Amino acid sequence: MPHFRISKGWQIPERCATLERLYLSRRRFLAMMELVAISYVALEDSSMASSTAAAAKRNSTYTLDRPLTDELVATRYNNFREFSSEKELVWRLVDRFQTEPWTLKVGGLVRKPQTFDLEQLLRRMPLEERLYRHRCIEGWSMAVPWTGFPFKALIDLVEPTADARYVLMTSFQRPEVAEGQPIHTDYKLPMRAAITLPEAMNELAFLVTGMYGHELPKSNGAPIRLAVPWKYGFKSIKSIVSIEFTAVEPANLWNEPGTAPHDFYANVNPNDSGPRYSQARERLIGTWETRPTMPYNGYGPFVAHLYA
Repeated sequence: MPHFRISKGWQIPERCATLERLYLSRRRFLAMMELVAISYVALEDSSMASSTAAAAKRNSTYTLDRPLTDELVATRYNNFREFSSEKELVWRLVDRFQTEPWTLKVGGLVRKPQTFDLEQLLRRMPLEERLYRHRCIEGWSMAVPWTGFPFKALIDLVEPTADARYVLMTSFQRPEVAEGQPIHTDYKLPMRAAITLPEAMNELAFLVTGMYGHELPKSNGAPIRLAVPWKYGFKSIKSIVSIEFTAVEPANLWNEPGTAPHDFYANVNPNDSGPRYSQARERLIGTWETRPTMPYNGYGPFVAHLYA
């Protein structure tokens, strides 16, 4: 009697089976693709700041009356005394300053004090690009496309208490990499700047994490700085590490009570005339064109009600 073998339903002829060497090659290929995918995700995370800055949509509410300042000029002419008192030297001295990872501590008179990892915070914030004028108390100005998010968006996360009246921001202190810090013995470091809570809640108050479509350069205050364009630049503190909400006016640098234009509440004002600088006109860096100074730097419709 002939012998017959009946195949199971799940069996296939041997001639149709995948060769072992091809099977193993396919497994190696899939493993390689998995590694590539993992590496891609890691690369995406590491370049978060650059990609978000590039993807941020421009807010058309804020327009300029002048061309943008050339990027090379804006990133190589900076007041950042932690590194140098010479504006043209700052960009050469920031290489050793590490801005990743970075944490931002927010506390004081708030219901939800938090310490944020900056990368994770940026994933939660409504990033956008804004074209702003920037006016220094020294009389020079520039026009910059900042990328960032409204200060109010961060304030809403921590929920200030009813007693909160002011917002104090503190910059980093690393004298081992910021060679300008050890020589500034005439005032207490780290740098501090403060504004009122209504000023911080105003729609113009902007926490900046990028410019010109990419991450913020170290020379311009990476990885996060303030932009309050109706005020002189000394209020726009760079490289912020902590934000504290207080009930009383906090002591902070570059504010001389009752002395314009350094007064705590000072705004850009063509009538200010300090001992060193007249504020009647401004000079646009790069071209050095001069223009009349505008009250509130031209942002009166947004902020004048705060001082009425």
